[in-house]
Amino acid sequence: MPDLTELADRWQADLAAWAIPEHITASVSESPWVLPRQVFARRADRLAGGPSGPSYEREWAALDPPGSVLDVGAGAGAACLPLLRRATALTAVDTDPGMLELLSQRATAMGIPASQVLGRWPEVAAATRPADVVTCHHVLYNAPEPVPFVAELTSHARRRVVVEATAEHPLTTLNPFWLRFHGLQRPTAPTAADLLEILTAMGLRPRAERWTRPGGPDYASFDELVDVTRRRLCLPPERAGDVAGALTESGIDSENPADLGSSGREVVTIWWEGNSPEI
Repeated sequence: MPDLTELADRWQADLAAWAIPEHITASVSESPWVLPRQVFARRADRLAGGPSGPSYEREWAALDPPGSVLDVGAGAGAACLPLLRRATALTAVDTDPGMLELLSQRATAMGIPASQVLGRWPEVAAATRPADVVTCHHVLYNAPEPVPFVAELTSHARRRVVVEATAEHPLTTLNPFWLRFHGLQRPTAPTAADLLEILTAMGLRPRAERWTRPGGPDYASFDELVDVTRRRLCLPPERAGDVAGALTESGIDSENPADLGSSGREVVTIWWEGNSPEI
């Protein structure tokens, strides 16, 4: 059985394989690593208005009695906003100031102002206060060094850490389009199963539940989805029509366009006990 170092090295190598060849990125002026803030904001609003699912249930249960929440990689607040009715305080960590502002506006309107920490986890962990519950949704696939990342999540939680991740890498849904437009075979690893192996090797005794998160109207229009997908695929604006055709052929509903990164996908909720010494 692989040891922790071997598992972590494999995770890092698998993530590195997702790098886009330089000759492809050099052919366009726009970054393929798109953060469609409006999509994140719509999803946060939808989930705050109707919270459900195993991740929410595990977090909600851990906030009895009410307690503080730390959301790492918070985005616009899809993980933490549904918890504010039982939260006594909220800290949000993210690398994008625009996302933090979207979250802060929503949290303030709900009566719990968010303390913002701008930066990348775990680099900003030392400047972040512990909380009763730590949430981290759809972030681990962006963490090339999972052991220190997870260790800091654990040491910042007094009660529980709840991680949500797609069962497979969230961008695998774009793989057929990379093959179609660039003739490029994209990777499929790592997976949530690999993450669970790492957590187990760390001695955290994680528990997990696999489920399907319902899709929703993440994009205001089909054209918006086409634009984000085009940029993710390193294609110039004049190829928008080709991308639209490929999306339609793949079965995307133009009347209810969902994000190809995660919406409606198989996801895994993973939770374990925190060990923060701070009371």
